[in-house]
Amino acid sequence: MDVKSNVGNMSSTEVPDSSPSNSDPLLMHLRMHTKEKPYSCDECGSSFTQKSTLMEHMQTHTGIASECVTSGMLASPQKMQREKKIEKQEKLHNCEVCGCSFSFKSGLLRHVRKHTGEKPYSCSICDSSFTEKSSMLRHMQTHTGEKPHSCETCGSSFARKSDLLQHIRAHTGEKPYSCDVCNSSFSRQSHLVTHKRRHTGEKPYSCEICGSTFSDQSHLLKHMRTYTGKKPHSCEACGASFSEKAVLLQHVRTHTGEKPFSCEICHSAFSQKSNMLKHMQTHTQEKAHFCKECDADFSNKSQLLQHKRTHIEKKKHSGMQTSLDQKSTLVANTKTTNKDKSYSCKVHDNFTRKSQLLQHKQTHIEQKERSSGFQTSLEKKSTFVPNTKTPNRKKSYPCEICDTSFTFKSGMVQHMRIHTGEKPYRCEVCCSSFTHKSSMVQHMRIHTGEKPYCCDVCGSSFKQKSNMVTHMRIHTGEKPFCCDICDCSFARKSILLQHIQTHTGEKPYSCEVCGSSFTHKNSLVQHMRTHTGERPFSCEICGYAFRQKSNMVKHMQIHSRDKPHSCEVCDLSFTHKPDLLHHMQIHAIEKQEPF
Repeated sequence: MDVKSNVGNMSSTEVPDSSPSNSDPLLMHLRMHTKEKPYSCDECGSSFTQKSTLMEHMQTHTGIASECVTSGMLASPQKMQREKKIEKQEKLHNCEVCGCSFSFKSGLLRHVRKHTGEKPYSCSICDSSFTEKSSMLRHMQTHTGEKPHSCETCGSSFARKSDLLQHIRAHTGEKPYSCDVCNSSFSRQSHLVTHKRRHTGEKPYSCEICGSTFSDQSHLLKHMRTYTGKKPHSCEACGASFSEKAVLLQHVRTHTGEKPFSCEICHSAFSQKSNMLKHMQTHTQEKAHFCKECDADFSNKSQLLQHKRTHIEKKKHSGMQTSLDQKSTLVANTKTTNKDKSYSCKVHDNFTRKSQLLQHKQTHIEQKERSSGFQTSLEKKSTFVPNTKTPNRKKSYPCEICDTSFTFKSGMVQHMRIHTGEKPYRCEVCCSSFTHKSSMVQHMRIHTGEKPYCCDVCGSSFKQKSNMVTHMRIHTGEKPFCCDICDCSFARKSILLQHIQTHTGEKPYSCEVCGSSFTHKNSLVQHMRTHTGERPFSCEICGYAFRQKSNMVKHMQIHSRDKPHSCEVCDLSFTHKPDLLHHMQIHAIEKQEPF
C-alpha cells in the first residue's frame, strides 16, 4: 500500500488540516512514513514532524534548556519530565550477562548485541556489518559519496546534518556546552564529557596488558600501539608510517613545504607550532632556562644543554691536564737516563708520547711488509726472468682535465671515469652500475652472500678484505690510530675521528625539528625517533617496540631470564648491569670502603 498516495488522495474532509494547531494522531503517524517535517527552526534549520517538538527544541536556543543528568545532553523541561517518567517505569527486561535492566525489550535486544557481537545489518557493497540499522545507513553514505548537507560559508559538504551543525560552530565560534566547574566551553558535547573527567579523575579506559588507565579512548589506543607497534597512519608520498596522525601531518609538511604557523611580528613561517613559539622568544627576549654553574640564561632548553657541555668539557680538560702534569712530574723524577723521553724504540730514538712511539713503530711494520713482499715477488720472478730489475717507469699518461699522470694507460682510463661519470660495469640483479670491475665484484657478494675472507682465529667471514683486517685487530689488540690530545688509540680511523670531536666540541649533525645537535650521526637518527614516534625494534615474543636496539636486547632478557652480570663477592646474578652496580654498593658499605 502506498502511504504517500493514500494521504494525497484523501479529501479535505477526511484529512485534518495540517496547521500547527492541529494534533491529529493519525496525521502525525503518517508523517513517520512520508518523512514530512513541516515545522522548521529559524535558528539552526532543524525540522520536526510535530510543533511541540519544535517548541522544545527552541528552548535550547533561548537558554531555558538544562542538561540531562543521565545522557549529558541539553534537553527542554518537558523532555526532562518524560525521561524522569521513563526512569520511574519498572524495568522488567534484564541482561543476563551484566545485569543491566531496560524498560523495553527492544532496548535489551540492542544491548545484548554488545555481548554476543551480533551484527545483523550488513553492507551490500563491502560486507561490513553493524549492530544497528542506523549505523549501517550512515556507513552506506561512504560508498555513495552522498553529502547532501553543505556549509554556506566554506562550501564543505557533510553526510549528516549533525556534522554540518558542528562544523558551522567552527565559523561562528559557538560553544554551547559549558563546564559547571571551570566554565570552560566546548563546541561538541563529547569534548565536554571528556573534559569533565579531569575534574572527577574518572579514567574509564584501561590497558589490559599493564593496567594503565586513561580518560579518553583515543589516549588508550595510542598507548596500545607501544605494545603492538602498529602504525596505521601512512604517508602517501614516501610510504613512511606513523603511530599518531599528528606526527603524520607534521611529516607531510616536509613534502608539501606547508608552513601554517606564522610569527605575528616578523611574519616568519614555520611547519610546527613549537618552532614558532621558540622563535617568538627572540622577539620577547624571554629566557626561561638558566645555567646553575654560571647563571647564563637561554631562550630554549637545547641551547642550555649545549652550554652545559662546555662546563663538562672544561672539567674533563682540567682533569686531563692535571693528570698529564702529574704524569710529566713523575717521569721527570723517575727517568734520569732518558731525561724527558719515556717511550723508547729499540732501533731509533726515544719519544715523549706513547702515540708518537706507536706511529713510529708503524713505519717499521710497513717497511717489513714492503721488504718481505718485494723479496717474495723477486723470488717468484727469478724463476721466470732471472737477473732482471724493474726500472723506475715514467708517468707518461697525463689527465687532460686535472693534470694527474699515470704510469699505465689503464690507470688513466679508469681515472677519466671520475670526470665523465661513466660506469661501464653493471649488476645483472639490481642494475646498479660501477666505475671499476672490482667494485662490482664486491657488490655482487651482497646478492650471492659470498664471504671469501675468513678469520683464522674465530672463523668469522667477511665480504671484503679490509673488513677482515679491521676484525683481526680485535684478536691482536692492535690500535694503530692514536689521538694526539689524550693518547687514546683506536682500531678504526672512523672511531678516532668521532673521538676527536669530543675534544673540539664539534657537533655537525643537527635536528631540523628542535635544533639539537649531535657528535655522531647515529645519535641524530635515534633522536629523530622521539619526534616521529618510530620504534623499529620489536620483541618477537610480546611485540613490545623500542627506539633503540640495545633497549630491546635488555628487554629480551626478561623473557629468557638470562642474568649475565654476576657479583664477584656473593655470586648473585642480575639481568642488567646497573642493578649489579647498585648491588655492589651494599658490599662497599659493609666494608666501609668507598665504591
